[in-house]
Amino acid sequence: MKSNYKPLGKFIRLVDERNRELEDLPLMGLSVSKVFFPTIANLVGTDMSTYKIVYKNQFTYIADTSRRGDKIAIALNEKYDKMLVSQAYTPFEVSDSNELDPEYLMMWFRRPEFDRYARFKSHGSAREIFDWEEMCNTLLPIPSITKQREIVKEYNVIQNRIALNQQLIQKLEETAQAIYREWFVEGIDMENLPEGWNIRSVYETTNFINGAPFKESDFDIKKAGLPIIKIAELKNGIGGQTDFTLKQLVDKYKITNGDMLYSWSGNPETSLEVFKWFGGDALLNQHIFKLEFEKQHSKFFVYYLLKELKREFVRLAEGKQTTGLGHVTIADLKELTIPYPSKQDLKKFENIIIPFYEYDSILIKENQKLTELKELLLSRLATAE
Repeated sequence: MKSNYKPLGKFIRLVDERNRELEDLPLMGLSVSKVFFPTIANLVGTDMSTYKIVYKNQFTYIADTSRRGDKIAIALNEKYDKMLVSQAYTPFEVSDSNELDPEYLMMWFRRPEFDRYARFKSHGSAREIFDWEEMCNTLLPIPSITKQREIVKEYNVIQNRIALNQQLIQKLEETAQAIYREWFVEGIDMENLPEGWNIRSVYETTNFINGAPFKESDFDIKKAGLPIIKIAELKNGIGGQTDFTLKQLVDKYKITNGDMLYSWSGNPETSLEVFKWFGGDALLNQHIFKLEFEKQHSKFFVYYLLKELKREFVRLAEGKQTTGLGHVTIADLKELTIPYPSKQDLKKFENIIIPFYEYDSILIKENQKLTELKELLLSRLATAE
């Protein structure tokens, strides 16, 4: 163990201030993504005086780790001067920020190695707990405060660039979607279409190629050299067929950078999305359509069409929910009809939208590279001196 590794308990302390004055403060939940989020709990009749106050630069974690997979829910309050959290949460703070920078500590908590450590050290019968004693026994490198702040600054430069890119991506998407809506939605009368337009089902706008229910034991992943997109628990068999060779699997279900995909199964509010794939070569899971375009179809039109239909897809999926999940079927795509523009109008739209689409793609790829860089920086914390 390096000499600069020290037990965390020397630098942190519990805090337990209750909302006795019934202040009107934001009530926050805590996720395994290590962020706070506004709670949606029904608070009617709740005694808010028992809730805990968390000040800026204080931490909160959930000691119960048994129902959160491989992650531990922990976050730093970087936004609010004061906020409220559940009585079941454990707030704490750094005793002296001139010895341990709270942001540096949060970087350590974001490491996947910390999640594995916390899960390993959790104990209990009915539920597993990563208790305060185990938190205090955590060993981590504590370089000089100057070095800590240099590391934090480097991390924040990357994080801020990712956030800026994400804002640009959102603005580009909103602008392009507004153009789509102006051209192909607003003022369009299904009974009196412009010249050259016709009525088509969504299914007829592109080729929807469905993936297969892969499981790792079906073939040699290392030999294939391709990861699998895992959206849900994988099932046995591959579409009822078991005689695919490895080459046939790769040829039939391979996706690569630039492919357009549609996630058709999952939580209706967070799934059911069309997106551009930039994760490298992979194999297509059964819960995703790959969209393949023939010459007469415009991928740009279809991309923004599927985004426009999000609300309609959610409505369809919610009618078929099981265990909180829903899905959009081929039958839904065939039954849902839309006004389909003329070739001339599609071409005009394409010429306008291509710069938006391509710049958006560049930013997505840049954020992926920045995320990899951020993860590399977190991994290097273990050798910080």
